[in-house]
Amino acid sequence: MDIFSKIAAGEIPSYKCAENEKFYAFLDISPVAKGHTLVIPRREVDYIFDMDDDELAEYQVFAKRVAAALKKAFPCKKVAQVVLGLEVPHAHIHLIPMNTEADVDFRKEKLHLLEEEMQHIAEEIRKNF
Repeated sequence: MDIFSKIAAGEIPSYKCAENEKFYAFLDISPVAKGHTLVIPRREVDYIFDMDDDELAEYQVFAKRVAAALKKAFPCKKVAQVVLGLEVPHAHIHLIPMNTEADVDFRKEKLHLLEEEMQHIAEEIRKNF
């Protein structure tokens, strides 16, 4: 079981934003912006395009709902969707509130938010989901 599967199963703590029986969304612990959320399938699949068409469609619809909740919680011009990352062998979508493209720069220094702020951010997203 990989780290993201353990997070979705509740074996590793996370700041849960949304979930259903197939997908799980939680805050990135090294965010590039406040509200930076990861959306994963509960099923272990490394590459997003290895998902069958129906599952991929459901995944995108779930991510869209999370993005809408994120935009309500953190008013912004758009919510960026980024599929990036080789460090965890589990498909994941990054959802990031953005007002400029610089808000989605993964090379910049990551935010260091206190636990209370992370809990508040996750709660706001959950409330709007």
